[in-house]
Amino acid sequence: MPRQINFQTPANEIMEKIVDLHHDIMFFLVVIIVFVSYIMYAIIKYFGLQNRSSLRVSFSHHTLLEKVWTYIPTVILILIAAPSFSLLYDIDALTQPKVTIKVIGNQ
Repeated sequence: MPRQINFQTPANEIMEKIVDLHHDIMFFLVVIIVFVSYIMYAIIKYFGLQNRSSLRVSFSHHTLLEKVWTYIPTVILILIAAPSFSLLYDIDALTQPKVTIKVIGNQ
């Protein structure tokens, strides 16, 4: 792999699921970063100190807005948590090994 930026090739299906979960979470992360950066840029441009003609609106006690910015992150966290819990249960599943090695150490 060039510069070894990505994961190694997975050796089993659990690691493939871990890599897929990583890619899914990174997708959410990039979308959130782009959206927040755009909103910050728009707010700075529209409500900046040089813009005296903009209508300054009070967002205090704006119930709908407070519900929206509470529910959207909740939904995003649920969308991230559901596959990660599924993956945790898959990782924790007991398997029957073909060989068991018992090591005892003494000092």
